[in-house]
Amino acid sequence: MSHSHDNEDSCCNSKAHSAQKHHHDHGHSHEDGDDHDHDHGGDPSSFKTYLPAIVTLAMLLIGIAFDNLFNVPAFQIIRPYWYIVAYLPVGIPVLKEVWETFKAKDFFTEFSLMSVATIGAFAIEQYPEGVTVMLFYTIGELFQMAAVNRAKRNIKALLDVRADVAHVLRNGKYETVNPESVEIGETIQVKAGEKIPLDGELISDKSSFNTAALTGESKPRTLTKGELILAGMLNLDKVIEVKVTKAFADSALSRILEMVQNATTRKAKTELFIRKFAKIYTPIVFFLALALVTVPILVLGNDYHFQTWLYRSLVFLVISCPCALVISIPLGYFGGIGAASANGILFKGSNFLDLITKLDTVVMDKTGTLTKGVFSVQQVESSIDEQEFLNLLTAVEAKSTHPIAKAIVAHAGEKEIHPAENIEEIAGMGLKGWVNGKEVLAGNVKLLEKFNIGFEAKIKNIEESIVVVAVDQQYVGYVLIADEAKEDAAEAVKQLHENGIKQVVMLSGDKTAIVKKVALALGIDAYYGDLLPEDKVARLEEIKKDQARVVAFVGDGINDTPVLAMSDIGIAMGAMGSDAAIETADVVIQTDQPSKIATAIKIGKATRSVVIQNIVLAFAVKAIVLILGAGGIATMWEAVFADVGVALLAILNAVRIQKMKF
Repeated sequence: MSHSHDNEDSCCNSKAHSAQKHHHDHGHSHEDGDDHDHDHGGDPSSFKTYLPAIVTLAMLLIGIAFDNLFNVPAFQIIRPYWYIVAYLPVGIPVLKEVWETFKAKDFFTEFSLMSVATIGAFAIEQYPEGVTVMLFYTIGELFQMAAVNRAKRNIKALLDVRADVAHVLRNGKYETVNPESVEIGETIQVKAGEKIPLDGELISDKSSFNTAALTGESKPRTLTKGELILAGMLNLDKVIEVKVTKAFADSALSRILEMVQNATTRKAKTELFIRKFAKIYTPIVFFLALALVTVPILVLGNDYHFQTWLYRSLVFLVISCPCALVISIPLGYFGGIGAASANGILFKGSNFLDLITKLDTVVMDKTGTLTKGVFSVQQVESSIDEQEFLNLLTAVEAKSTHPIAKAIVAHAGEKEIHPAENIEEIAGMGLKGWVNGKEVLAGNVKLLEKFNIGFEAKIKNIEESIVVVAVDQQYVGYVLIADEAKEDAAEAVKQLHENGIKQVVMLSGDKTAIVKKVALALGIDAYYGDLLPEDKVARLEEIKKDQARVVAFVGDGINDTPVLAMSDIGIAMGAMGSDAAIETADVVIQTDQPSKIATAIKIGKATRSVVIQNIVLAFAVKAIVLILGAGGIATMWEAVFADVGVALLAILNAVRIQKMKF
């Protein structure tokens, strides 16, 4: 993944990602070019990352043991210096951050809160507390960094499956080159077990592919000659040849990676609010802590004890650090984007994770979205033996390249087709030919009328695509051809209703009668057929007139682009969808399964509930301990729990999203 997006707004990471700090504290975003990564050895797998915390912990435990268990007078002399040395490994990185933020004229950050609290603790000789606060703060950072990196690894493991090399045919032999140097139109060879390096068209007869990296589907897909192969698929069968149709940078996989990388720059409202909240909240906390030291002088007079009230104000500072919120909320959304990617759903921003939970209307295209977009034989009616009928029909249709003819041939299967002779195409009507000495006519009703052949009157009322057949001037039957609904289409509509969608609407350019039939079969609430692209826009505008509605449009074709752009959330079918549709959409379903729309809603809701849980947890615990701290009941140890403990709990809760099954 590109380096510039490797620092998410997971915040509070003093050692590994100071760029993040500038990001949330100064309100800059990646687009502002504020991507200076001060990486202080922030590799979570590196021992060096944990070394400062380990050294500090060891020295702190030894110091506490000498304080409480061993009565060694010499230790009392070196005691302050011992704790200062223990403090430095974890304290210096935070003090550096304070200096950085001060230079940027940002004086109120969690770094300055922590620094004042710990240095203040040293000033009133509360050395172990001062070290403990900074140590636990650092441990919280390490936890958070590990959680963010885990989420990133999940996304990268799923998506970063680009092949490093391509075997390209040049000057009659295959050369191994970088995929970026392969041009459109060149032929590449992919061996069994290798990843497809670039999008292209399969030249070989057929092969099976593992598409899990792109779609999250574990079941292999068999593709045949002429079909589209995508970069990132794994070739399972044999050596194949592919004609490259897209440059490396334009491949489906590159687009997906870019989408996921950019997703974190489009923030949810909650995330943006917490960032603004932290900017206002932190200075307020400073001045309240200051008031806690100064105001009691006016009230207590001679009974005022400076050290007691300073200690209380330092406890107050530690408790009120906004780390738990600033860490866990972006991490929750990041986890949601990762969980969605693992399910073959790509959100182009955490704002859409939020918005999808408010959806109440889903408008869907028919062909390619709810149906497979390929013709298949639905029904065969014949007055002669059905096998003979199909043999005669297939013999004639085998010579045609029309999609309906292909559907008939596919339905007949692999069996031997009779040889057909003198095939003649009659424009706009069908085919005429001779099979086994019999004259066969196959086409629409107009073909039979042209040859004055009588047929059943009911045929004229059939809405689906129909192929009527006559043998030796006698009508013998017909075949119904229709686009098939996807296996999970009915389940998808049912799940949408179960997940709070009040109305599912279908729009299609197909004949209204066909659209009605599909809508009734799938349980769709409203449907409109015979629509041109501009009619779809008009229909969506009509639906959106009700301002209270939050509307998603689901489509896959270039003609769906205007409606995808106009809806509150545009959802594209990504595996076979057009580039324009994928580019315009806010959410991309990589598996082409409409049931994934309900999955996307579930992931959005799970993410939202985790974020709300973290906000409530952080505020509740902090409020209780703040009151106790101001009253002198809570010590620095309780303060450490209220800050770092809550932050750790919030992080663990946010990580939970990636473990959930949807």
